[in-house]
Formats: sequence, C-alpha cells, structure tokens
Amino acid sequence: MTGVRSRGEDVRRFILEHVEKHPADIARVAADHFKITRQAVNKHLQRLTSGKALAESGATRNRSYRLCPLSEWTKRFQVDGLEEDVVWRNDILPAMGEMPGNVRSIWQYGFTEMLNNAIDHSGGTQITVRIRKSAVAAEMMILDNGVGIFRKIREAMHLLDERHAILELSKGKLTTDPANHTGEGIFFSSRMFDAFDILSGGIFLSHQAGEREDWILERGRSAGTAVWMKLHNHTARTTRKIFGQYANGEDYGFNKTVVPVKLARYGQEQLVSRSQAKRLLARVAVFKAVILDFREVPSIGQAFADEIFRVFANRHPEIALSTVHAGAEVKRMIERAKAGGTAMEASRKQPARRSRG
Repeated sequence: MTGVRSRGEDVRRFILEHVEKHPADIARVAADHFKITRQAVNKHLQRLTSGKALAESGATRNRSYRLCPLSEWTKRFQVDGLEEDVVWRNDILPAMGEMPGNVRSIWQYGFTEMLNNAIDHSGGTQITVRIRKSAVAAEMMILDNGVGIFRKIREAMHLLDERHAILELSKGKLTTDPANHTGEGIFFSSRMFDAFDILSGGIFLSHQAGEREDWILERGRSAGTAVWMKLHNHTARTTRKIFGQYANGEDYGFNKTVVPVKLARYGQEQLVSRSQAKRLLARVAVFKAVILDFREVPSIGQAFADEIFRVFANRHPEIALSTVHAGAEVKRMIERAKAGGTAMEASRKQPARRSRG
C-alpha cells in the first residue's frame, strides 16, 4: 500500500507543478508521463480539486484547471521609521507559513534586501507588500510610490537612458550609496528566485532561474517600483550555492560576474563601436573574473571587439576575461582582435632597424 500511495503522491505533485503550463491538457500530460490512463489521472485531479489545491472551470471537453491560492496577504506600510528585519519577523514570516530552512533563508534575504532598497532609495512614503502562496510556490510583490529604481540609477550614474541601468544591474556591485550599501542585493536576489521581475517607469526587467541574461521589455509608464519574486516551496536552491557561483577560486567574495552583451545595444542596432564596448565594460574592473555572454548577439564589429579583447585586456591583465555562447562570426572577430594585439606587441619587441646611407 505504501508504494501505491507514494506513486499517487508523485502523480499529484506532477500535476501541481505542471498545471500552470498545461491548464487545459494536464490530464493528457500526466497520463503520458506516468503511462497511466486519463481516468486514473482524473481521480487525482478530483482529489486535488476537493482539497482546494486546484480549481476547475469549463465543461468536460473544455475543462481547465488552475492552482488555488492557499493563502493571500496584503499590507501597506509607512516608510518613516520602517525596519526590514522587524517587518520580516512580525509580519512576513507569519504570513508565509511553514517553509524548509533553505527556502526561508532565500525569502528572508530577498525580502529584506528589496524592502531595504525601497526604504533607503525610493524616496517614497508608502510600501505595499502582497503575498500569494499555492501548493507549489509562493509569490511576493513589493511596491513603492517613489521615483523609480531605473530613473534613480540613471540620474545617479549620469547614464543616457534608463535601459543602461539594467545593464549595470546585471553586472552587480551597483549602488547609488556606496558608503552604506554594497550593491549586491538585487543581483543576488534575482539569481536566488525562480522568477524575479522589476517594473519601473515603463521598463520591465525579468530574470528566470537558469537563464544568465536579463530581459528588457517596454511597458506603459508606471510610478514607483514594483518588485515581484517567485520561489518553489520545495526548491533545493540555497543562498550559499548562489553566493558560491560568483566567488572565484578560494576567495569567497563577490568577484565574478556574467555580463549579457546584448544589453549594450538598443533595439536592432549592431554592436560595432568603441563607445558601446566601453559602456559594456563600465565598472567590470572591480571583478577578478568577467564572463561575457554573447547569447543572441550574432555578430560584432572590429572596433567593438578591439576595445574589449585588445585594449581593455592589455590594460587589465589581472582580470580573467572569457566568453560564452559566442557564435562562429563573433569568435572570428574576437580572435582577430586578439591577434592584432599579439602582432602589435611583437612589433614593439622587434629592434629598430638602422637606416642606411
């Protein structure tokens, strides 16, 4: 009986974890996965529905399912005198309910970092926190009525455009108040959660677990900043593992970064100029290892490549510069830039020829 019950639990967990992507055909997907009949899957669907883990709608042929929230919670806070650790302990932790230790640590890190950012940097007067928890995952949104995070970064760093702020955020170690903040909160929070989004001033940043690049989407203008985080209730991820991914060698400090190269361009423009390369390389000298991610960048220009792989590389030999997801055309341009640097170095070492006559 124990084996049968265990398999039934596996089927129900599979349904819960996949129903968001397959609301109308989850019975077929589960039946195919476990090699059982749809009638058998329907019994599990009925059990989940009666237990209010799932909600169903539509007639038999058009029936669909969705996750039911087990709990929903909202509270508005006044910024004046607000302390993130007190809010976490007195309000958020009771609202979240029971969690495995590693999950609780991730939520504590993400929430306190994001709330502290809103308190110290938003310039707003109110912050609203919303929590929604289902049988599979928990979601949290933190909204403030301040100036907007991307606008704040643009103004503080004298950037040309708010989209530059996302490029800088993707590198890490970005703060508008270096005396009081390390600039690591958003970077590490975005890597700890299954999904991490920021909407501010019409710019939408989205980072998904397992993806190295950050996405920029244009939306309607919005006041303040909204941060949305989602995490599976039983993830194996830990804060220690995430921190460790960005430590280089035996140094456990934050000294390695992955830079999405595509964020250095606007729209469909090509990456061809030295100014674009300098924008991409801004602040990366604070790291010991820099990985340039060329995903979705089919080609680069000679000047762009030369600025990175010859000029910058020669100026900063102490930085380990590497690439990932570079296509054949990009690799050829990188090798050309490196070869140019080698040739110039060799020519400097050649003894000067004496002129005759």
